[in-house]
Amino acid sequence: MATRTRLTPEREAELYEAVLDLLAEVGYDALTMDAIAARTRSSKATLYRQWRSKPELVAKALQETKPPGLDEIDTGSLRGDFYEILARTDDSKLERDSALLRGLVQAVHHNPDLHEALREQLVEPEKRELDAVVRRAVGRGEISAANPAVEFVAHMLVGAFFARLIIDDQHPDKAYIMRYIDAVVLPALGV
Repeated sequence: MATRTRLTPEREAELYEAVLDLLAEVGYDALTMDAIAARTRSSKATLYRQWRSKPELVAKALQETKPPGLDEIDTGSLRGDFYEILARTDDSKLERDSALLRGLVQAVHHNPDLHEALREQLVEPEKRELDAVVRRAVGRGEISAANPAVEFVAHMLVGAFFARLIIDDQHPDKAYIMRYIDAVVLPALGV
């Protein structure tokens, strides 16, 4: 991994936000390290010293701007945990994230490095955190470990984003996701 010694946490946060803003504006394929450097008043050398590549920087920006500690949420019920996860974001972030995800899904088909970086830095860690929330529900006796839907919780939640975009031509908001959790995810899990 590249050496990351010169940037303050505040400066890194600024860079990540700028990367996501640019990504939303121009899409992944048109996003360049030159554009990121210009937007953030950085040098390309600084960017490459901190992150080896554009895929790594984009994946890290997505990872670092998500709400922290989802696996530590424990309200005492699975529904409460899902609702607490949603409480840690807002509708404008959900709209931006769904737009970014839609664009990135296209890009991963043509860019294996991006696919690998997203899986390594975003998808797998988020799935592990979500699995921890579900395991606690199993441990509390809320859902059966033998329920076949347990392995598809992440799939159902990601599906909610894309279904809302494709079927309804709308970005998912918290109210929609809460309804989806209550109508689809929890019943599938036997809650």
